[in-house]
Amino acid sequence: MKDHLTAAILGLNENGRLLLEAAAKVGCFEIRAVADQDQQKAEKTALRYQCQAYTDYRQLVVQNQFDCLLVAADAHTCDEHLRTALKRKFNVLKLAPPARGFEEALEFVQTSESEKVSFAVANPARFRSSYITAHELILQRHIEHVFLVTAYCSTDAGDRPAWWSDPRLAGGGVLMHDCYPIIDQILWSFPLPQQVYALNTNQAPDKKQRLYLTEDTAVVSMKFSDALVGNLVATRRNEVGAPEMSLRVYGKNALLTVTENCVTLQSGTEQDSQEWQYEEDEQVAMQRLLSGFAHSITAPEAPGLIGTGAQNLANMAVLESAYLSGRTGFPEEPARILQLGRNPSGTATSI
Repeated sequence: MKDHLTAAILGLNENGRLLLEAAAKVGCFEIRAVADQDQQKAEKTALRYQCQAYTDYRQLVVQNQFDCLLVAADAHTCDEHLRTALKRKFNVLKLAPPARGFEEALEFVQTSESEKVSFAVANPARFRSSYITAHELILQRHIEHVFLVTAYCSTDAGDRPAWWSDPRLAGGGVLMHDCYPIIDQILWSFPLPQQVYALNTNQAPDKKQRLYLTEDTAVVSMKFSDALVGNLVATRRNEVGAPEMSLRVYGKNALLTVTENCVTLQSGTEQDSQEWQYEEDEQVAMQRLLSGFAHSITAPEAPGLIGTGAQNLANMAVLESAYLSGRTGFPEEPARILQLGRNPSGTATSI
């Protein structure tokens, strides 16, 4: 078993730098190369970490052989290079979202399976203590007879790159790029919704322009069963108010509330309520994530929190259903979309 996995980082945006710092600290990786389309940024970072700098993603992939490729680059700038890396038997960790749509994510998963390498999705939120605690409380049935799940996601619209508004490049808007962590959390603890119905819009001045821009506001309703439904409200805005991401799970005799740093379980009287407070930054969650990814490669038989690409197809199917519903005006079925994951023999890809 290798002590260190050789690795390269693709994309040195804010999340890429966070990924790189965490990889350097966990002790599982030997950083051999970094790549970014900004030459000065790539060279400065490479000098700091004593590794090779690249501005051409393709060149990094085809001229080297690494155990792992850690991808923070935007999907539309590196999709073909990610495919090449998988075919060259790199284990790939892609920061969420894994792709611009379900079919692209499915292609990555199928390629990784055929090449017998790992394609994992880095969703740091899953590794925050609050989300781990909430998942365990639900799993251990501290809240029973759940009948309603509600989620709220409000983010700052400032400093967004221009391509985020282009559906061809971004794949989606607030749902795809801001709500992925909360959708992952819901599907981590609850079954795939039977139906998804969505309404979405943006602040373009007229209807024609709205058709060519990604959404900045969305409402998504989910039917899990006849006894369990869910609702997600999401928005990006420039006005007052701090960003917020929260999840509430309503049971017959209890209410579970989850935010990034706090979990509250209310049951019966106020004296029966329990609260878990956490003070940790994104670096802590990212280090846990990377340790889990390294462990999934060196000890693949061991269970872990890391989300495989196949598991994340469920998230992508829900997103695909939401966008399709927004166009058709009718509820859509994620399970039907997941049928695309069936291989020629008729056996479903493991989800």
